Amino acid sequence: MALFLAPFSYLAFVHYPLAADLRRSILICGAISLGGFFVVLRLIPVAARYLLRRGMFGKDINKKGLPMGEITVPESLGIVVGIVYLVIAILFQHFNFTADSIWLVEYNAALASVCFMILLGFIDDVLDIPWRVKLLLPTIAALPLLMAYAGGTSIIIPKPLASYVGVEVLELGWMYKLFMLLLAVFCTNSINIHAGLNGLEVGQTVVISAAVLIHNVMRIGSSKDLETQQAHAFSIYLVLPFLTTSLALLGFNWYPSSVFVGDTYTYFAGMTLAVVGILGHFSETLLLFFLPQVLNFLCSVPQLFHFVPCPRHRLPRFDTQTGLLTGTKDGNLVNIFLRLFGKCSEKSLCIRLLIFQVSWTSRLETHSNIFLAAVET
Repeated sequence: MALFLAPFSYLAFVHYPLAADLRRSILICGAISLGGFFVVLRLIPVAARYLLRRGMFGKDINKKGLPMGEITVPESLGIVVGIVYLVIAILFQHFNFTADSIWLVEYNAALASVCFMILLGFIDDVLDIPWRVKLLLPTIAALPLLMAYAGGTSIIIPKPLASYVGVEVLELGWMYKLFMLLLAVFCTNSINIHAGLNGLEVGQTVVISAAVLIHNVMRIGSSKDLETQQAHAFSIYLVLPFLTTSLALLGFNWYPSSVFVGDTYTYFAGMTLAVVGILGHFSETLLLFFLPQVLNFLCSVPQLFHFVPCPRHRLPRFDTQTGLLTGTKDGNLVNIFLRLFGKCSEKSLCIRLLIFQVSWTSRLETHSNIFLAAVET
């Protein structure tokens, strides 16, 4: 918790002279989110017992052949994080929004989209929906957000490129909303397919969430535009409880996992991050934070669209003698890393992939803020 929140806390309360009311709102949101962290810690063992009783469990394929591979692990624990997150976000409205707040409609629409996605993700865990149907689920869940979106639909053209485009501000209209829809579909499914290791699904979302928090506070501190500041503050209120509750889940899902998160969490996580980027008006930057997921998706396209055979689980081979994973010919980052850097344990591979995520997002954080500052000037 300290590792992921310390940079954001330093920037928000020490480095940048943020307004007193904004700092108060962040403190309230942080306090409620911290409470949500401990609630998730207490609820996951309880929910795990109920899920096991209902037969919702799986076995760790990456440990097949070992005693650990025969243990039944409860699945779909993302439902706990999703419910606690929604309760926190709803409670926060009481402290920060008035009945006539212009942001309240979009805030509730965001929660409606997230709630839709949690429901559809849990249905997927129960019914095991085919891939072609999974692509439609985020489209349905994103409808409340698209209908309530009242922000701009234009993009600022960087000055070096403005002379070639012909305008400094390009109005996209309905095409911008189509982009938002596609972003929601991509975010939810990209996290879902960049998976298969203990801690990877939750770990990557925690890294992206921490980067989004830092990006928001840096944009607030460097911008003098009130609307920009409000949009990024709005994003902080949505992503802060998501980060804390996900960190609690990561404690159970880290190697060796005592729970599996299921499609409930991956869909919930993807939709939440998409909502945060869209309503924070930095959807283009959010997509850059997802570059490892973009690379994984591009490498997976031949198999996902069945141009080449696609097994049900595109996982590496596990050697029971050495306890190491060996990469297969499947086109995803998990196997590509093993082919490039050699066989290793599941825990080491997950750490390597998360370091790759951290290194990219931290590098992007620096360059994107320099670029945005140059665009504004």
